Amino acid sequence: MADDLKWIDTWNDAMTSLQLLQIDPSGFGGIWLKSPYGPVREAWLRELAAIGLSVVRLPGNLDLERLLGGIDLSATLQTGQLQQQDGLLTQARGGLVCIPMAERFPDALIAPLVQTVDSQAGARDPGFGVIALDESDGDDAPLNPALQERLGLWLDLSGIAPADVVGHLTDNTAVVGLCIDAPSLAVMRRAAPQVNVTDEQVAALCVTAQSLGIASLRIPTLALRVARAHAALNGQTTLTDDDLAFAARRVLAPRATQNPVVNAPPPEDSQAPEPVPESATNDGGETPETPPLEDAQNPDSEDKTGEAVPTAAVEEMLVAAALASLPNGILDRLLTRAGQSNGQALGRSGQLKSGAQRGRPMPPRPGAPGGHARLHVLATLRAAVPKQRLRARSSGARLAIRGEDFHVHRYQQSSASCLLLVLDASGSAALQRLAEAKGAVERLLEQSYARRDSVCIVAFKGAKAELLLPMTRSLVRAKRAMTGLPGGGGTPLAAGLKMAYNQAAQLKRQGVTPLLVILSDGRANVTLAGLGGRAQAMADADQWCTQWRQTGHQALWIDTSVQPDPQVQRLAQAMGGSYLPMPQAQAHRMAAAMDHLRRTSA
Repeated sequence: MADDLKWIDTWNDAMTSLQLLQIDPSGFGGIWLKSPYGPVREAWLRELAAIGLSVVRLPGNLDLERLLGGIDLSATLQTGQLQQQDGLLTQARGGLVCIPMAERFPDALIAPLVQTVDSQAGARDPGFGVIALDESDGDDAPLNPALQERLGLWLDLSGIAPADVVGHLTDNTAVVGLCIDAPSLAVMRRAAPQVNVTDEQVAALCVTAQSLGIASLRIPTLALRVARAHAALNGQTTLTDDDLAFAARRVLAPRATQNPVVNAPPPEDSQAPEPVPESATNDGGETPETPPLEDAQNPDSEDKTGEAVPTAAVEEMLVAAALASLPNGILDRLLTRAGQSNGQALGRSGQLKSGAQRGRPMPPRPGAPGGHARLHVLATLRAAVPKQRLRARSSGARLAIRGEDFHVHRYQQSSASCLLLVLDASGSAALQRLAEAKGAVERLLEQSYARRDSVCIVAFKGAKAELLLPMTRSLVRAKRAMTGLPGGGGTPLAAGLKMAYNQAAQLKRQGVTPLLVILSDGRANVTLAGLGGRAQAMADADQWCTQWRQTGHQALWIDTSVQPDPQVQRLAQAMGGSYLPMPQAQAHRMAAAMDHLRRTSA
């Protein structure tokens, strides 16, 4: 029953967060609201609109000039004088900035947004808070880490059913009176920075953050700011356990990356005195009276222990509050994220490139010039000419151009990709595998010129890996390189992965997207140093699988074992790639799998 009603505490905390926004809209950064589009999120947004703060929405097609401000081209053309316009961030001073679909907000705009948020710390002018609406799910790209770190309150409403919230509001059991009147709000804003905080409470917040695996020092500072605002909301002048518990639930707990480790007191057995050997007794058989080590070093140890009890109690309370607010099993699932895609490369071909200044021309579209968008003069004139007879009555200019006439250039730019094929040339079955891989590469190169794709081949055997074929679209060179490769020897898997990683870094610097395909049974027995040892060889392979996963590029592991090997599947998960068992290698099946990888990344 407690788990069934747990969503009520989450919803009430979400309502309390709206009240804290009124007290300190910019002090703790804002709120990261993770919830899909639906009745639950809309109910929260209705409450947000009712608290009286001005909200400025940032659309996804926003440019830098509109965000930060610049020249108002339309007004300048009408008046003949230079006219400046305020950016959306300037207009949001004293209120909130709302970012719909924040997980897809352009990274080029995240940097100036974060810089503006950081500059609000010591500014006299009122700042703004940020409401990031995150609709990501599963393998979708998460919210930008830089923006995550600066948003104090994290709310996850995805586990609340719409029927629960509707019934909760119908029964009038939700928090009411969220909008704070102006006189009370002024008192709370003056009281929040003056709430008394003890050193033990600050230390408890820091220790709790460390025990939850939070490395940033900014997070305990945000938690303390939230706790002070919560105390001011309740009319208190001193920070209480309830204020700290709220900060632990909504600031610290959602950021947890490990199971909390609390410094527990030593067991009773360890405090018992050790038996004194017979050699240490005196001649009379009596044991010399020696003061305990703790009492000898700390004569006032009882007082110090008495002072440390409240700090330990606060730490335990904060950890308990943090754990109680987490969904069941969420910390255990942190260990299984290694094999999942981080979402940064899903559905994309490498890094996103701006196609507004180069590429294949496309029909112009209406829009204001600025940033990467350039004014399309001819299309603008075509849009303005039919309206001149109507505009001649109010304007004496020979040609009246308005903002609605602006058109900008559009270009379509395709990003080239390179299939990085890593072949296991070791063992007695290598010759057959290489023959099948050769057929797969030939099939892929048939349409390479039309797709502008390339192939790079790395082979490993014996004690090292070698670059068999640099990036090329030549079918003749690929056939020649594959034909001249002998098989046999050990399996230096780590060396092959390391060379693939280096080649991928080089391709990325050239503006080419690498797509990794490994053809191996994963039975590494040669270390990165070229020595034998299966355990160390597998450890080296794990390390380079993790290195590849951090690049964010897609990968496919074709398991050539006689039967699907769980060890190979684990390696594929460690590098964030797909796993395809293929005991009987066939050229057309390999080519189809590689082509599917290319198409899903385009």
